[in-house]
Amino acid sequence: MRSRRKSHGKILLKLSGESLLGDGETFCRRSVRPILDQIAVLRERSVSIGVVIGGGNLYRGRLGQFSRETGDRMGMLATALNGLALREFFEEYQIPCLLQSALPLSPMVDPLDPLRARAALDMGSVVIFCGGTGLPYFSTDTAAALRALDIHAEILLKASSVDGVYAADPRLNPAAQRFEEISYDEALQKQLSIMDPEAFCLCRSHRLPIVVFPMHRPGALVDAVDGKPIGTLVDGG
Repeated sequence: MRSRRKSHGKILLKLSGESLLGDGETFCRRSVRPILDQIAVLRERSVSIGVVIGGGNLYRGRLGQFSRETGDRMGMLATALNGLALREFFEEYQIPCLLQSALPLSPMVDPLDPLRARAALDMGSVVIFCGGTGLPYFSTDTAAALRALDIHAEILLKASSVDGVYAADPRLNPAAQRFEEISYDEALQKQLSIMDPEAFCLCRSHRLPIVVFPMHRPGALVDAVDGKPIGTLVDGG
């Protein structure tokens, strides 16, 4: 390991739309409950939390039925639906939150406003970001990198269905090497699929560390925030 990981006081959590799926439901409270439990723990410890939500449980803009532009716009609308659902889950759990959208969806959702988002975080609210970047041709990975920079997050935590970054797809190659820690440059050299290229370059340019971790492992989010060696850390080396 190149360096010791550290705990963090302000994070951006990138959640896929699939994290809301479960029990045959598109929006499953049971699936979301472990996430809410961990966010409640982190709030009690005064960790500031921004969340970017994807839309893959509803629609994937790159499936090919439509043009890239139309598909991306449909995907951004899907993230807005997920944002509304997630806000209600937070409110039911009595976690104060603010929902902002990069797409103009007023009055249903507040417009993106980094200053207001930072103020809400300072007051202890969780800020949920939906609507992607508000523009086609960019993914929610890029939205996550942008929102992390907007709120001055110390780290971007990308929840995944696998337990880190591998040299090859572990579902196809069970012997594939898993990296505990890797630099941005090494990841580029090895052509590892960590995030979309635009998002990865933003993180690299601004030296924003990334942790790819298994969302459904119990306590994984808290462990990642605490700097425990879970998943894969991508940083400057």
